Amino acid sequence: MWQPLDCHAHTTFSDGALTPAELVARVRARGVRPGIADHISRDVKYAIKSLDAMRAYLDELEQYDVLRGGEFCWHDALWRELPDELAARFTHRIGSLHAVPLPGCPKPLSMFARSIPAGLTPDDYMEHHLAQLERLAQAMPVDILAHPTLLPLPLRSQAEELWTEEREERAVRALAEAGIAFEISARYRPHERIVRRAAAHGARLSLGSDGHSADHVGDLTFPLAMAHAAGLASEELYDPAVHGSRVPRLAGGT
Repeated sequence: MWQPLDCHAHTTFSDGALTPAELVARVRARGVRPGIADHISRDVKYAIKSLDAMRAYLDELEQYDVLRGGEFCWHDALWRELPDELAARFTHRIGSLHAVPLPGCPKPLSMFARSIPAGLTPDDYMEHHLAQLERLAQAMPVDILAHPTLLPLPLRSQAEELWTEEREERAVRALAEAGIAFEISARYRPHERIVRRAAAHGARLSLGSDGHSADHVGDLTFPLAMAHAAGLASEELYDPAVHGSRVPRLAGGT
């Protein structure tokens, strides 16, 4: 019998409150298959920050019946350093635009910054954001884009206005052409129009709680309802155990 899969949840290996064992038990109690995808980045405070730490993380996850993911930041170089033997141990990899480089700024603008640079208009920011999303889709070996509509804090109240149909088109086309799944996030919820557009373009949709606590891990109520509203059958949703990972194919593997 089909069960939903939470591709994106966090444990104490990064900024989550539950150990892997606790997360697996909690998610299964919801009738959901568990997937763990902790932060793997040198630019996230609580995260896996080295190849050795990554090995220890995967060693632990391999003790459980759980999908083994990782959430990598586009702007951080750690994802570029993975040796093949380590990359092959992940069932799926998730890319995130947690920060966007801007011309003339010494460091990328974080999605959690409380202000944006003086003189930068929302429309100007969106152009930089979309350009980075397109570059991520072209270059980053990931299977899923996490919370695809997430914007910096000062712009979030305008998100549906800023995600114009033209911008939605650019984003979903880039993901569909690259074979990267569009995450329907329970934490940073996308609006229905862009989810429908992603499905219409043939992009796979994935479900992610982005949960960090017992209350949230495995809660896929919103993502699953949104996927069905967009016209997808449950079995069409991205599942690494069924559909595999695009990463070995990028490297010419099987």
